[in-house]
Parts: sequence; C-alpha cells; structure tokens
Amino acid sequence: MNDAWLNEIQWSEDGLVPVIAQQHDSGRVVMFAWMNRESLALTVQEGYATYWSRSRQRLWRKGEESGHRQKVIDMQLDCDADVILIKIAQEGGIACHTGRESCFYRSLKDGEWQTTEPVLKDPKSIYK
Repeated sequence: MNDAWLNEIQWSEDGLVPVIAQQHDSGRVVMFAWMNRESLALTVQEGYATYWSRSRQRLWRKGEESGHRQKVIDMQLDCDADVILIKIAQEGGIACHTGRESCFYRSLKDGEWQTTEPVLKDPKSIYK
C-alpha cells in the first residue's frame, strides 16, 4: 500500500491528528489520543493502535505495558480530514490507565464532575 492516503489528512502544526477510539460493537468511546504520520502508518500496517505520546515524546503502542491492546476493526476520517475515528476491539476490556473501560468515566452532575464508572482492575496490578 502506498502512503498517499496520509497526505489527505489535515495535520496540525506539530504534525499530529486527533484520534477517537470507539469500541466497535458497543459504540462506546473509550479513548482520545494523538497520532503522527509514523504512528498512523504503523497502526495500519500492524492492525493495532499505536499513538504518539505528547508527554513522553515517543511512539506509544497501546497496551505495551498493560497488555490492553486495541485491535483496529475500521478507521474513518471526518469531513474536514482533521480527526480520525478508529473502531477497535479493546483487549482486556480496559482502555483507561485508571483501570476503567473508558477514559470518559466522569459525568457533570449538579455542577460537579462525578465518577460514574467503576474501576475494573487496580492500576497497581496492571502497571509494574
């Protein structure tokens, strides 16, 4: 596969594109992250999500420490070509480093962010 498809993406000034990860069978949004050209190409090549970690300034293969990899089922580009949606099969059922199914586990209720999702596994037992 040639990489001409990468040129259709509207990359940010720092060479990144926002990526939404959605569980393919439930439709649940489990994560938001960033990809650069290299991480997006690796994701397509390997079939598993690889992101760009802005804090660590390096490639981040989702699940490299936790084992909670994201198998890519489908990938879609939005109408402005500046956001990617990946439909994934979340291995282990945990996408968040807090041990939850989703990184979106707090809801605004009565003017306060309240935790509405349980911890499925203690992060201390996930990350050594």
